[in-house]
Amino acid sequence: MSDQTLLKPSRPVGIAGYGAYVPRYRLPASEVARVWTDGEGGLPIEEKAVAGIDEDVATMSVEAARNAMARAGVSPSQIRAVWVGSESHPYAVKPTSTIVAEAIGAVPNVQAADWQFACKAGTEAMVAAIGFVGSGMASYAMAIGMDIAQGRPGDALEYTAGAGGAAYILGPAEDSLATINATYSYVTDTPDFWRRAYQKYPEHGQRFTGEPAYFAHISEAGKALMDAMGTSAADYNYAVFHQPNTKFPQRVAGMLGFNQEQIAAGLLVPLIGNTYAGAAIIG
Repeated sequence: MSDQTLLKPSRPVGIAGYGAYVPRYRLPASEVARVWTDGEGGLPIEEKAVAGIDEDVATMSVEAARNAMARAGVSPSQIRAVWVGSESHPYAVKPTSTIVAEAIGAVPNVQAADWQFACKAGTEAMVAAIGFVGSGMASYAMAIGMDIAQGRPGDALEYTAGAGGAAYILGPAEDSLATINATYSYVTDTPDFWRRAYQKYPEHGQRFTGEPAYFAHISEAGKALMDAMGTSAADYNYAVFHQPNTKFPQRVAGMLGFNQEQIAAGLLVPLIGNTYAGAAIIG
């Protein structure tokens, strides 16, 4: 695969700051199983994070954003974009991003918009921020992936649907703690996960979720990225994959040649659940 397939900024970009937020409340998977199956069967995780009654994606994004600002040490006026990716925005018509931008003091000279792409929304916002900074249009841009994941009562998703996410500030590579070498996106219209207007809970395509959706897309993206960069799994100290449950990221890591030591630090799903748009970037 050609190096031109990769998405690279015109000028070097890096991660200038990062922050995470996970609610303190927990619901053990064993309790979900007790209610629906009398405790029978295996459990996909140990427990999941649950948002408080006064928390939503906006409040949690503000917390993560403030943590990222503190680490980056940049002025709010230097943040020229605030983008929030989520599938559980509190409003159908009103951006979460403007609430966050106002709360951190980045208004009014700032771009703000919400992103929606199920579990890919957070990383999509990050790639846009890389391009925004990499083009020279801004010195710093903030991308957030945050969710209060939802699953229909009794559905398999109820075991894993957690709450939390992370915020990243992208900026000039020379002022950053880590440099972005390249990104790559692998996208198809696979009917795996959706929620129509006015529906309270999302639906998933059952047989589409594993092989044609998760494993095919992540393995192909990983292979394409490493092939274009001329690297292999052995060249990386750590790897983080989207984590809808405990088994999927471990299996796809093995498919790509990564070992358990390389993914252990970022494998948080057993302890906080699947945070959807925040699941990969919080790892």
